[in-house]
Amino acid sequence: MRIVHVETVLSCGSYAASTHWAETRAAIHEAVKKCDWPPGSGKFTINPVRKRNGVKPVKKEFVKELKRLKWTLEGPAKNLLDQRLGDFDAVILGPEGVIVTEWETGNISSSHRSMNKLTMLVTDGLIAAGVLVVPSRNLYLYLTDRIGNYRELEPYLKLWKSVPCKVGVLEIVVIEQDSESKDVRFIPKGTDGRSKRSKKIKR
Repeated sequence: MRIVHVETVLSCGSYAASTHWAETRAAIHEAVKKCDWPPGSGKFTINPVRKRNGVKPVKKEFVKELKRLKWTLEGPAKNLLDQRLGDFDAVILGPEGVIVTEWETGNISSSHRSMNKLTMLVTDGLIAAGVLVVPSRNLYLYLTDRIGNYRELEPYLKLWKSVPCKVGVLEIVVIEQDSESKDVRFIPKGTDGRSKRSKKIKR
């Protein structure tokens, strides 16, 4: 998987300039780059048919790598954060607070909710850093229709960047396929299994 752009939305205070953040940021980026398709191929190749590929299997190696680095996966940070704020894909406690990552697998409305939530958490001083991973427009074309993507978030960057911030970091990592090939299988969609079960019931 390639990272084609990193958008720094907020970068304030001492933690943004710290060695710990530089190392954590590099670890997140390396985890992103480990995502491959087909699994085990060492690179991310997508079958370029519009709206045909799923999204959730894409992040498998990402979360696997973060787990190896002792991040807490898919939880509310074990009371490190207010439970009402919901779950996060991966969370770790740093020297100046909690760091969270979200890998977008929902629609564009979900991406806006994630950005609003992360912006609030950073500006309120509840987390030290937040990272949202989203597809580029070039990758989005071949994924589930209306999946969150950077192009549709971009017009709102001015709004999120205008929020007052004393300390903390918020970034968007934009991902894209390494290559395209009609010879690789499609990435399964989350509804594939339910569709098959429905057909069995009808029989």
